[in-house]
Amino acid sequence: MRYIDQLELTGRRTFIRVDFNVPLKDGAIGDDARIRASLPTIRHARSAGARILLASHLGRPKGKPDPKQSLRPVAARLAELLGAPVPLAADCVGSAAEGAVGALRDGDVVLLENLRFHAEEEQNDPGFSRQLAALADVYVNDAFGAAHRAHASTSGMVALVPEKAAGFLMRAEIEHLGKLLAGAARPYVAILGGAKVSDKIAVIENLLPRIDALLIGGAMAYTFMRAQGVATGRSRVEEDKVAVAGATISAAKARGVKLLLPCDHVVAPRPEAGAGARVTQGPAIEDDMLGVDIGPRSRDLFAAEIATARTVFWNGPMGIFEIDEFAAGTLAVARALAAAKGATTVVGGGDSVAAVGRAGVADKMTHISTGGGASLEFLEGRKLPGIAALES
Repeated sequence: MRYIDQLELTGRRTFIRVDFNVPLKDGAIGDDARIRASLPTIRHARSAGARILLASHLGRPKGKPDPKQSLRPVAARLAELLGAPVPLAADCVGSAAEGAVGALRDGDVVLLENLRFHAEEEQNDPGFSRQLAALADVYVNDAFGAAHRAHASTSGMVALVPEKAAGFLMRAEIEHLGKLLAGAARPYVAILGGAKVSDKIAVIENLLPRIDALLIGGAMAYTFMRAQGVATGRSRVEEDKVAVAGATISAAKARGVKLLLPCDHVVAPRPEAGAGARVTQGPAIEDDMLGVDIGPRSRDLFAAEIATARTVFWNGPMGIFEIDEFAAGTLAVARALAAAKGATTVVGGGDSVAAVGRAGVADKMTHISTGGGASLEFLEGRKLPGIAALES
């Protein structure tokens, strides 16, 4: 695989697939982290004299134009960050795109309108791929968050452009996540949370031969507890995954991997703020309660294990993080990662990324992945279409 700094870009139409799928509310950007993550690649292309056309999807417009999911606010924010004009082309293909690209001069940037305004993007349609490819002399993929999708802009068009490469963000993702699969310093601790065992089981299976400890929180912990015969009350349990959880517990024991589940919980009668939350005395949860976060002793237990690590990977919250009353466990894990002296710390997944930001420790992480689903599929050992398309 080649990278953008290995290409001659001066005067060349450089199509950069970015991930500008940012949260929008009433036309305002809620979090510009993904835009900022693309800046090193864009700035390099500008300084090299490339004629830059940026392409991204935003939201789920169902294959047709939707003004509420236009990239116009993104173009405005990017212009502020670059300190240079970033016009928005009215479309990503056709005469509007061709005209906008044709007007570029060396170092100029244009943002094409939302790729998903065309159903052919997600269909990886050959004709649409040819239209996109016709705009470019060089293709660069810097959208790791979309690399697990075989779409026209991440896969179909790539072979149709004379030269291809990965951007700096894509390189960082591949390097940091790749080390989690080969060459991670030990002790190596993986922390997994979130709602479903089914979302993480393939990751667990692929990491078990590589890690020293596995810490499980969030709702998925209750499925593991059920497999151990521990009472879970009305907590969310994937009944069809209890046997899988049990097999995972056995596999961890056989490999000598320490598997830690919560030893106490924050519970409530309803998953709502002000519902009367309290802490259990032990791992069991009463019949009329449901788990909403890991308890204070579990936070200490997890933090002590994280403190021993030289490599930590974290994906998924420890509770219902979006409700402040149930966020303490997730924030405690974020702070424990920040305090892990000398450790390589890699964070992936929307809630985990939000937690390190909310805890004010994002700058203390070694790497924060921009791709939730993509990072999980990468760690499952799958070949991601967007990366495969870049390989010679």
